[in-house]
Amino acid sequence: MPRLTGDARHRVRFTLNGAAVEGEAEPRMLLSDFLRHVLGMTGTHVGCEHGVCGACTIEIDGVPARACLKLAVQVEGARLRTVEGLAPAPDRLSVLQAAFRRHHALQCGFCTPGILMSLDSLLRERRDADEAAIREHLSGHLCRCTGYAPIIAAALDAAATLRGAS
Repeated sequence: MPRLTGDARHRVRFTLNGAAVEGEAEPRMLLSDFLRHVLGMTGTHVGCEHGVCGACTIEIDGVPARACLKLAVQVEGARLRTVEGLAPAPDRLSVLQAAFRRHHALQCGFCTPGILMSLDSLLRERRDADEAAIREHLSGHLCRCTGYAPIIAAALDAAATLRGAS
């Protein structure tokens, strides 16, 4: 990371959902704010700003991370993926997104992007994920609307579909 000064904006360049992007950020700007307010990627939600709720979960270099706990300047040169990058095409949902739709695994939808990002990461690593693994993976996410049952059902459905596709 380059040496930063507090009184200047700094250019930040990285790959976002497969495309090169850049923008300017003050050293103290959170990555979640940079994504939403500078790049217009509003799918990344901010619930708590403390990394507790999981709503801001994205991927940085293939690893789930809380965007509210990272500074924008910390991702210089990294590969980021947000919920906007989950769908394989603009007119098609991913297997996991389609399962969420079938199982009505969202209500207000505020927590959904972060949950999708975490579960997508899990299912890419472990297509054999069972209910216990899914519950463990969701333990870092807060959802006050669904009670988690439809989310778990959707994840199990997606895992079964992905196993059948491989």
